[in-house]
Amino acid sequence: MIGLGAAGIAAAPVLQRGVEAVAAKDPTGLTDVLPAGGGFRYYSVVASVPRKNEETYRLTVDGLVENKATYTLGEIRALPQTRLVRDVQCVTGWRVPDTPFQGVVLSTLLDAAGVRPEGRAIRFECFDGAYSESLTLEQARRKDVLVCHRMQDKELGHAHGGPVRLYVAPMYFYKSAKWLSRITVTDKVIPGYWEEAGYDVDAWVGRSNGRDDEPTD
Repeated sequence: MIGLGAAGIAAAPVLQRGVEAVAAKDPTGLTDVLPAGGGFRYYSVVASVPRKNEETYRLTVDGLVENKATYTLGEIRALPQTRLVRDVQCVTGWRVPDTPFQGVVLSTLLDAAGVRPEGRAIRFECFDGAYSESLTLEQARRKDVLVCHRMQDKELGHAHGGPVRLYVAPMYFYKSAKWLSRITVTDKVIPGYWEEAGYDVDAWVGRSNGRDDEPTD
């Protein structure tokens, strides 16, 4: 038994690299859902999630705003883009270092909508019909909070929350809601799906790796 365990430990890096090599060449995207695919784990709180594409995807910005707006995927791509490379840290323990994300800084959409004075927080809803998240308005206006349509320098796949997801770089990954469909300005923080189950509302990764310090560049 000890010998088999040692062999498994020795083989794990080779198997991991093998899965990632297959994933890089897989045109179906099915390897995205494998436990080792790209170092990520696949999570969904529902049995199945509808797929959206260039024609069917819409993102709504509403709530306590002066100008409600609805964006197509093409319109999101046409807005000024920001690319961040950060470590992804899941609250369950796994970590994917140096992961590129690209999209629109969330504050750009908030500024375009015109947040009313009573607006204090943001609620995010997803087209899986179940998941939600939240940030304070101050957190949402950070430069490292993105509405993303690209990850790892390719279009965001369905398994990773595509075509558009939230990315909150300084917080644990459950704050980065997949399959984003609605951004609503509210007068208070409304706890999200996992926060209703006991997760922290403020999910900072921690100063040990600088993840809760706003970037200056």
